[in-house]
Amino acid sequence: MAESDYDSDYDSDAQPGSDQGRRRALAEFLRSRRERITPSDAGIPAGPRRRTPGLRREEVAQLSGVSVTWYTWLEQARDITVSRQVLTSLARALMLTSVERRHLFALAGERPPEQPAGRGPGLALQRLVDALEPHPAYLLDANWDLVGWNRAEAGLIGDPAELAPSERNLIWLVFMDPAMRTLLADWPGQARNLLAQFRADARDRVGEPRFERLTGGLRQASPEFAAWWDAHDIAELNSSRREFAHPRVGLLTFDYAKLAALDAPGIKLFACMPADDETARKLPALRECATEAAAAARTGAPTDAPASPSPSPSPFTAVALKNV
Repeated sequence: MAESDYDSDYDSDAQPGSDQGRRRALAEFLRSRRERITPSDAGIPAGPRRRTPGLRREEVAQLSGVSVTWYTWLEQARDITVSRQVLTSLARALMLTSVERRHLFALAGERPPEQPAGRGPGLALQRLVDALEPHPAYLLDANWDLVGWNRAEAGLIGDPAELAPSERNLIWLVFMDPAMRTLLADWPGQARNLLAQFRADARDRVGEPRFERLTGGLRQASPEFAAWWDAHDIAELNSSRREFAHPRVGLLTFDYAKLAALDAPGIKLFACMPADDETARKLPALRECATEAAAAARTGAPTDAPASPSPSPSPFTAVALKNV
């Protein structure tokens, strides 16, 4: 089929949010990525004459393991189904970046591929979190793993650095750390609400290995998690208020503000803003708690600062987080 057939099936009146509009956006994206790759980039002999910039359709089809006709239909915005396996092959053939790969999956109506394990938020985001002191702040990834925090947050909940990386997960801490049950002023209410927010926020992760290990392990280890998970409650992940019964500082009330990190997909920043004057006056004490606990950890000296989340083994750790 000739390259000039590219526009033959386009509906010029297709709305951007319609299925046809999405297929057209996918077609245009594929063509733009194809035209930017030279034959030498793909390890293909250029030949004496080429009428089209970049790769030909048949070359992309060959590199992706699909038929030329089927790939041509994709670039014509035909109503055809594209599997995740084929999308992965196309992304590899077109040498897409991680951002482009996620965009490709989204245009095809598929869940974005899971982010590589261990990918962090970046130094700039961590500096922003540090700059929010004396207000507690932390970073969560798409699985609600704690990937960044400041000293004030460590003073509030205990230092996550004392835990193994596989245990630095907010939902795990809420349900499996005994200290969290006394720290949250209304543990049943707040834990259930957080779980409903987690379920809504992580809906695109269902079926992915990390998500299944996390939720499967918690179902086995926590009766409350199992019962509330089966209730299928859903809540928006938005600004909320939480109360803490801090063992040293006393009652603290925070309004949580959520920000999405646009340059780090899947990363969310949470800043804890004092909900009353009394909490605001106590903020410096949280940093002192974290500083004293860190010093005690280095020297082995006792301290009355709040304990870090317990790193002791649990059934969940053994079952759910092995090799995460």
